Amino acid sequence: MSKQRSGRSASRRGSSAPAAGLPVNKNDEVMLDIIGMTHEGEGVGRVEGFTLFVQGALPGEKVRAKVLKTKKQYGYAKLLELVQASGDRIAPPCPIYDQCGGCQLQHMDYTAQLAWKRQLVVDNLQRIGKLQVAGAAGRGADKLEGALADAAGGSDSPEDAGIKLAGAAGNGSNAANSAGGSDGIIVRPALGMDEPWRYRNKAQVPIGVTEGGLVGGFYARGSHRIVDMETCLIQHEDNDAVVAAVKGIGRDLGITAYDEETGRGLLRHVVVKKAFRTGEMMLVLVTNGRDIPHLDAWLGSIREALPQVESICQNVNTQRTNVIFGSETRVLWGRDVIYDYIGDVQFAISPRSFYQVNPAQTEVLYGKTVEYAGLTGNETVIDAYCGIGTISLFLAQHAAKVYGVEIVPEAIEDARANAKLNNMNNVVFEVGASEDVIPNWKEQGVTPDVIVVDPPRKGCDPRLLNTILAMQPERVVYVSCNPSTLARDLRVLEDGGYKTAEVTPVDMFPHTTHVETIAALHR
Repeated sequence: MSKQRSGRSASRRGSSAPAAGLPVNKNDEVMLDIIGMTHEGEGVGRVEGFTLFVQGALPGEKVRAKVLKTKKQYGYAKLLELVQASGDRIAPPCPIYDQCGGCQLQHMDYTAQLAWKRQLVVDNLQRIGKLQVAGAAGRGADKLEGALADAAGGSDSPEDAGIKLAGAAGNGSNAANSAGGSDGIIVRPALGMDEPWRYRNKAQVPIGVTEGGLVGGFYARGSHRIVDMETCLIQHEDNDAVVAAVKGIGRDLGITAYDEETGRGLLRHVVVKKAFRTGEMMLVLVTNGRDIPHLDAWLGSIREALPQVESICQNVNTQRTNVIFGSETRVLWGRDVIYDYIGDVQFAISPRSFYQVNPAQTEVLYGKTVEYAGLTGNETVIDAYCGIGTISLFLAQHAAKVYGVEIVPEAIEDARANAKLNNMNNVVFEVGASEDVIPNWKEQGVTPDVIVVDPPRKGCDPRLLNTILAMQPERVVYVSCNPSTLARDLRVLEDGGYKTAEVTPVDMFPHTTHVETIAALHR
């Protein structure tokens, strides 16, 4: 029989001693006050000083939960009952939300999501970067800080090896929402969407098989079990329609699905790209081998069912890996690219090219980047992680010269093609690591007024940060998809003589725990 404990006191009468001296055992039932939320969207509660993480619990709630797993400094629990619900809790509209791992915050009011994401950024700046934020006193922050510090064993590392605690945030609706003051970094309210649904222009759907034939959807939380999906509320409706049609046609033709365990089967992923402005669509079939049975029949059925698709491509991936794309891509029918716009800039999108998945918020993100760059038309700008040139070309409309560098050769080919597509002659793109290429530019006499960085989740390479400090541009604009590595890198730049003036979170991925952030620094 499980025993029920209070988050404040727990009677051990009639029970066995907890393992390793912990106040709770696996299968115990506990009462918890949820004092905050991790950056992965799990509620944070405590039992006799021991931190428990509860999926689906919101800050400010009292819950009854069952302990699923304990480690030395923290554990996980399953939400059994809402004893006292948060005013920010709503009914998630997605019918498979509880099973699917694609979204984490549909049970939280959107306004509260935005406030929580802002607070997430604030907490990272303070906890990881040891930076002062204007007006950043938060209710319950001390309790939450203690719970996270205990669970992380005192580590402030953004790459914490345990549960990536860095930057968990307190009650979103209680978070400080002031726009700042003179005594620290101004953190603006998160820029959200008027309509935070159906915003994704790209679907990457893993394919599996059941007794009924092909299934496709998202992976269940914490597993590689595919939850079959007919509609996704954050995908454009046309993406849903293409995925459904491809699954149906594949079933009719007896197409096999790839099996991760055996390495057999053909169809691994269905990737769909939708250009919001032009309406053009691309379908990519990721296959375990080059030969596709019934190819002509498959293409004919797809073209008949999906006249909006302008391009059908195949990517071959025979590796035993979780990586979606392999090295070989070929066009099966139609064009090799589709076209879309961000603002006034046109982009060619190929099967493997990276392109922001939320076009409406991308325009917001890039507009704020241009604002923080302070461009008047006379500046020289370096874009240190330029990809296919999306930010570079946006900046080039407002600068005298833009230099873009990217380590992926195919991305630079796309960037140069996009510059030519837009008749932009004031942009130079080069392949290589930023920390190698930018010093070479300096030797050639390139003196940037502004350096823009948009690194991957791991943040900037330390050598790039040293390069920025050596180049001494007047302004640095840091676009980040990871608040913890952003805070770490801002600390380095601040120690090197820069001042972080202002930070704006941008909600590129509503109903998920991800937040994009832009920081403006001045020398």
